[in-house]
Amino acid sequence: MSAALLSVPDSTLGRAITQFIRDTESPLLFNHSSRVYQFGVLAGLRRELEFDAELLYAGAMFHDLGLMPGHQSRDLRFEVDGANAARDFLRSYGIAPRELDLVWTSIALHTTPGIPEHMHPVVALVTAGVEMDVLGLTYHDYTEAERQRVVQAFPRTAQFKEDILQAFYDGMAHRPHSTFGTVNDDVLADKNPSFQRENFCTIIRRSAWPA
Repeated sequence: MSAALLSVPDSTLGRAITQFIRDTESPLLFNHSSRVYQFGVLAGLRRELEFDAELLYAGAMFHDLGLMPGHQSRDLRFEVDGANAARDFLRSYGIAPRELDLVWTSIALHTTPGIPEHMHPVVALVTAGVEMDVLGLTYHDYTEAERQRVVQAFPRTAQFKEDILQAFYDGMAHRPHSTFGTVNDDVLADKNPSFQRENFCTIIRRSAWPA
C-alpha cells in the first residue's frame, strides 16, 4: 500500500473538512471517521470504482457528527443530523445540489444494511468503510499491511469496540424513538436494560385501521 493511499484531499474543501471535524468531534470519532475514509478508498480501488475523493471524504468525516452535542436534534436519527450538517457545510463551499444529495445520502444510509452497496460509489464506500472499521465485516478483504498502515495513522483506542458503542449510546439515549427499525436500537437495548423496543408488528395491529 503506497503512502498516497493515506493522503486526504489536499484542497481548500478537504482541509476545511479536516479542521472542522477535528475541532468538533472527539478524538475517538475523528480517528474513526478518518479510518472510514481510508478503508472506503481502499475498497473503491479494489472494486475498481470511480469516485470523487472529496465527496467520499465529506461523507466519511461527517457520518457520525450527529452524535456530538451541538449537532444533535431532539427527535431525528443521528444519521440525519450528520447528513444535514454536511449538506449545510458543503453548500457554503458552492458544492452542486446533486453532489450535496450524494453526500447526504451516504451519511443518512450508513447504518442501513443491504442498500448502500447498490447505490452510487460515494454512498457505497462510506458504508463500506463503516462496516470495516466498526463491524469488521470485510476485515479479511484488507491485507495486514493495509490494516496496520491505517490504524497507525489513525489509532483505535485500546477498548475501541466498547468506546464506540458508548459513543453511539451517548448520542442517541435522549431520542430513543429515533432508533425504531434500525440497528441503533440494539445499542440502546445493550446499554439500557429498561429500554423498550417498538415492535413493527404491534404497530400494525394497533393502528386505527379496523382490519
